[in-house]
Amino acid sequence: MWRQIKWIYAYAHRYLLHMFFYTMLGLTGTIVGLLSSLLSRDLVDIITGHSTGKLIQTFASMILLTIGTTVLNQISGFASNYISMKVDAEIKADVFEKILVTDWESLTAYHTGDLLTRWGSDASNISSGVLSFIPNAIIYLFQFISAFCMVIYYDASFAVFAFISIPVSLVLSKKLMKRMVNNNQRSAAMNAKMSGFNQEAFSNIQTIKAFHLVRLYIERLKQLQKEYIGMRIDFQKMSMGTSLLLSTVGLLASYACYGWGIYRVWSGAISYGTMTLFLSLSGTLTGTLNNLTSLVPTAISLTTSAGRLMDIVEMPREDYSHDEEVTQFLAQTRADGISLTLHDLSYTYHTGTEVFAGASLEVHPREIIALVGPSGEGKTTMMRLILSLMHAQSGSAFLSGFHDGEKLSLSLSPSTRMAFSYVPQGNTMFSGTIAENMRNVCPEATDDDIIEALKLACAWDFVQKLPDGIYSKIGERGGGFSEGQAQRLSIARALLRQCPILLLDEATSALDVATERRVLKCIMNDEHPRTCIVTTHRPTVLTMCDRVYAIRDKQCKILDEAEIDSLINDF
Repeated sequence: MWRQIKWIYAYAHRYLLHMFFYTMLGLTGTIVGLLSSLLSRDLVDIITGHSTGKLIQTFASMILLTIGTTVLNQISGFASNYISMKVDAEIKADVFEKILVTDWESLTAYHTGDLLTRWGSDASNISSGVLSFIPNAIIYLFQFISAFCMVIYYDASFAVFAFISIPVSLVLSKKLMKRMVNNNQRSAAMNAKMSGFNQEAFSNIQTIKAFHLVRLYIERLKQLQKEYIGMRIDFQKMSMGTSLLLSTVGLLASYACYGWGIYRVWSGAISYGTMTLFLSLSGTLTGTLNNLTSLVPTAISLTTSAGRLMDIVEMPREDYSHDEEVTQFLAQTRADGISLTLHDLSYTYHTGTEVFAGASLEVHPREIIALVGPSGEGKTTMMRLILSLMHAQSGSAFLSGFHDGEKLSLSLSPSTRMAFSYVPQGNTMFSGTIAENMRNVCPEATDDDIIEALKLACAWDFVQKLPDGIYSKIGERGGGFSEGQAQRLSIARALLRQCPILLLDEATSALDVATERRVLKCIMNDEHPRTCIVTTHRPTVLTMCDRVYAIRDKQCKILDEAEIDSLINDF
């Protein structure tokens, strides 16, 4: 918990001014409340004749203080909401940024739904806690001490009755802490499970329908809801029992104070107005003590959320420190193109599965090379190694090019991704218009630039027939377009970026053979000195490639013409 508290403080110290403002409002409200209690006492004593004073003036002062308290509460509520939303947005933006630059391979251990829950619910919990926990602790403590001092000042005997509930509250807090920690962890895990189920189900509605799994998924949801309700009911039972016990003790303390106050008034030791003051202060003492006690579960909830976020944001970060060096390298070598060389790479998944052992390949400007091999043999893994999404345990991987006759080279890193355009497997279009998707990778692109890229990808044929052309809407996951159309749009987006190296990972799998060959011809006939790597299951395009590498025995082996012909004939 101490590590988690320190992590929360790293955020909290940024908002000390906000917390100070919020605390001052709370303390002001407390002082106004105490003054109202004193005026209430004076008013009762004046009415009962126990003391003399200006009735109308005292009554008017009490009304003004009541109005002031109301206004102050509204200002405090507004300020609290405004600051909370601001802090929430800033923390979420910070966590979002850290998640995006977290090592990709480490991040894949978490379900998307779990990441959404941590980024959403846990980050919101931290933001509200950062703002309110310390100020509320100060405000409640001030309320308690000020009320206690007033009780002692007017009649110390009332303090005994006011503190009857303290031992019970302390004992309960100690017993409940462990159960609260456990409940918060269970609740967070269950929320993540529910979020993951919903996200996955909504993303795959077509598959659920196609396999007639509607009833199955409804039943699974009901089962998850049943588990969630059961968990919440257990916690509610614990909370209900605790609340009943604390309420009973609180009532006993209040009635004890009330009885003692009647006795003290009857014996002439205090006035009736002083008794009402004591009763009010007794409620304040009990209430603030319960509020202080309630900070314990709040602290547990905060540290639980902090721990869940720390799991994510403290994972290894990607290193983008070479951005400037890569930018300079690209500027110097872009005119003649860039080569990619992988030498003696070895890679093993964290699960222990070895994928490559001494694999090598190379590709140069205006070349297309192909990677072939059965599914699961490492084609996509090789793409991820090239993009530095994964990191080989041994071997070397670098870019090279020429500037003024001098050969320059640069090792692959997250920064070198700016040298690549990548078209992965599946549908990777975002919701929005075609133009918006294109300008995601090239914000300065004109309409003509976009149309030219669409022509190169053989996508302009169908885009120009759409009512809104390049401003036609694309649904989530490429909705509204066939798989083949979405693939050509993805290729156009990659081409628009005009990076030196183009990676096509099964990117033409949904195209017919003729269109596939036409797309690849257009790409290589482009004036841009592009270097291209294609992974494919279909050997029909292999005759267009300068070299074909087959992934065999955890290595990349160059196929000769006879082997290529054999692949084509056997397809």
